[in-house]
Amino acid sequence: MNGVLIIDKPAGLTSHDVVNRVRRILQQRSVGHLGTLDPLATGVLPLVVGNFTRLAQFYTTSEKSYQGVIRFGFATDTYDAEGEPTTPSQPITLNLDQVVALAAAFRGVIDQMPPPFSAKKIHGVPAYKLARKKKEVVLQSVQVEIKEFEILAVEGDRARFRARVASGTYMRSVAHEMGQKLGCGAHLESLRRTAVAEFNIEDAHTLEELEQAAHPKAAQPEATTSAAQKTEENKTKETRSEHVETEQNRIDGKKTEEKKTDVNKTEEKKTEEKNAAEAKTHSEESTSNQLESLFVHPRLLLPQFPCVTADEANTARIRAGRPVNLPEFSRARQVKIFSSQKDLIAIAARVAGTLFHPRIVLVGS
Repeated sequence: MNGVLIIDKPAGLTSHDVVNRVRRILQQRSVGHLGTLDPLATGVLPLVVGNFTRLAQFYTTSEKSYQGVIRFGFATDTYDAEGEPTTPSQPITLNLDQVVALAAAFRGVIDQMPPPFSAKKIHGVPAYKLARKKKEVVLQSVQVEIKEFEILAVEGDRARFRARVASGTYMRSVAHEMGQKLGCGAHLESLRRTAVAEFNIEDAHTLEELEQAAHPKAAQPEATTSAAQKTEENKTKETRSEHVETEQNRIDGKKTEEKKTDVNKTEEKKTEEKNAAEAKTHSEESTSNQLESLFVHPRLLLPQFPCVTADEANTARIRAGRPVNLPEFSRARQVKIFSSQKDLIAIAARVAGTLFHPRIVLVGS
């Protein structure tokens, strides 16, 4: 099983927890994600399955979109609602114009200090591991880009926002720094990721939906008239005519009926086996179709790369890792190559003129 699956991550699970759940559901070891979400956060978590894990390299700098709530009045050590307060709580009533003006200062390319509870590494050790052990965490500021940051509403001490950011941006840090600038402290109370690269929340499915598609309830075979019932009907008919038969005829009839019953039992067994096999095949096909419907269509992946369908000869060359000539894509840097409507077999890069060499080959996809 190969493809890209968008999960609507629930709160309380790490991204790795979700990956492990999907591995169990699909009975597939090769599953990875395209961008970590904090346990507190919900929303779009793209997963790559099977050979498509090789596509992860094209999503390392993907743009992301969020909606969330910042609570003002106190800061926490994790910069979100799961942490311990680090400043005394103070009552505050926000002014919409003030928060809107403050948010404007965070738009564009800025220097940002990552949270101490983050995956940023210090001498090869993730910062969050040091922070959990109450060890000193010394991080360096990094340059990030916040392309959109809009305050949608304020209610009491909370501000609801929408943001679109470049890879590597922490909305927890944005909330923390806004609280510092207002002098009252703040933290990220909730966060929902609504998009990653070309994947939107409308594409996402819950873990429960995936479980249902992968393991639907066993289909109940349609009721059929059994051979045994037909045999019983035959017995009744023959009983009605026995009074006109001689004793020998009754004996012969009994023997004949036994033979018929044996034949009927054999036919009944064959019919049951055939029905069971057909039901199993139908169930497997139905399960496969349900699962397939949850995956992103391969031609929708990496929309910045044009698609080309290779003929049989070029397909063989590509699967062998050999270059191919694609005259119609002389201006493209990279292309997605398919062997059929849905069978993505490679991502190829232009090496010279119209000659493309497979950058990755999705053998068996």
